Amino acid sequence: MIRHDWTLEEIRAVYDQPFPELLFQAQLAHRENFSPTVVQRSTLLSVKTGGCPENCSYCPQSAHYDTGVDRHKVLPKDYVMKQAQEAKDNGSTRFCMGAAWREIRDGAEFDAVIDLVEGVHSLGMEVCCTLGMLNESQAVRLKEAGCHAYNHNLDTSPEYYGEIISTRTYQDRLDTLKNVRKAGITVCCGGIVGMGEQIDDRLGLLQELSKQDPHPESVPINMLVRVEGTPLNETEEVDPIEFVRIIATARIVMPTSYVRLSAGRTEMSDEMQALCFVAGANSIFAGEKLLTTPNPGEDKDHALMRRLGMEFKSETVEITAPAGCGHTAASTPADAQVANS
Repeated sequence: MIRHDWTLEEIRAVYDQPFPELLFQAQLAHRENFSPTVVQRSTLLSVKTGGCPENCSYCPQSAHYDTGVDRHKVLPKDYVMKQAQEAKDNGSTRFCMGAAWREIRDGAEFDAVIDLVEGVHSLGMEVCCTLGMLNESQAVRLKEAGCHAYNHNLDTSPEYYGEIISTRTYQDRLDTLKNVRKAGITVCCGGIVGMGEQIDDRLGLLQELSKQDPHPESVPINMLVRVEGTPLNETEEVDPIEFVRIIATARIVMPTSYVRLSAGRTEMSDEMQALCFVAGANSIFAGEKLLTTPNPGEDKDHALMRRLGMEFKSETVEITAPAGCGHTAASTPADAQVANS
């Protein structure tokens, strides 16, 4: 049953169950809505890197910290299209493009991103963008260009948010999500575990996500990647069992959402990732990098799927001309099954 009225006490009761019972309930919720052996695969590319005016304490792209990240403007279209095609060839069904902006500003750079969205959409991939805050008209432009999903994370609970970021408010993030929904774009929204928060802050994040109606279609759960030069570089490592508990709780609270293992997978053992899949995670980010942080490569992910007897999701994506274009692209199937290849 889909609920939007979970209390923190109820979510804590789910989280605190004996581990076998928690995983059992998560499996029931997972199997009612998804195949337990299929994992959706997305690829993320930073199309504009560094120099962000926000002071997010975890982010190596913030202009407030010296992290050694090279800055660049919006990447050329031919390079992005090559990366998207390679991602598709390797089995990704969604291509995500990120830009280190506080907010979208109308002008040449946003026009360039719109062009990228149209191009990747024409390949038959789901297009996701994460570009910072945006207003209603900008969300409509992205939708018309072929943007399928928009990522804008809440990061943590409302109570802990001010400890991590002071350059924008929690309400700013909620307003952007509202604009995304109004434009008819699906929502990708999650958070980060391991920023010094308490368990109730992690559960408070899940409560905020579950309040959204509908629930976010994608819920990325990141494990903090500690980057030298950021304020959170010395934060303690996340306990693996606690992380798996969060995945299982997210699956129970938001049973129809894709729960995605995002940043931090290079620090996870194969066994920890396998437990996350048992707990209800059914999506990953693929590739060598997530924006500017390391990520397991293609070979490792395919090898893990083979060991687990699982497979990556394949699907047919209908290619339609973005609104306002004067042509119609032919429908083309997405790549066939890539597991065991």
